[in-house]
Amino acid sequence: MVTENATIFTVTDRAAEKAKNLMQERGLGDGALRVFVVSGGCSGYSYGMALANEPEEGDTILEYSGVRFLIDADSAPMLQGAEVDYVDDVMKSGFSIYNPNAVKSCACGSSFQTEDGSGQAKSCC
Repeated sequence: MVTENATIFTVTDRAAEKAKNLMQERGLGDGALRVFVVSGGCSGYSYGMALANEPEEGDTILEYSGVRFLIDADSAPMLQGAEVDYVDDVMKSGFSIYNPNAVKSCACGSSFQTEDGSGQAKSCC
């Protein structure tokens, strides 16, 4: 089952525009940006993003500014209330996730730890 129109995280206009541009550049005009969490990274969990053609079984579909974002059922609780943004400045260029569920993050911002301390930490930087 695929769930649509749920609210797990929010997406800034800047991030939605960048995702839309990426999909158009890669010929995936009807595609989506998958946002997920996996065990690993310096702090226990790492964020991941990938372009996708279609949702998979169990995905939640969010739509912001005409762009679809996909979240799998395992990642959804760890992304609840987060904000996806796109940063382009002197120090960093790329998608960033501001996650209220992260009690600790590594310096690169790609890894985080939840309050329960689960996840398998390993070197990521």
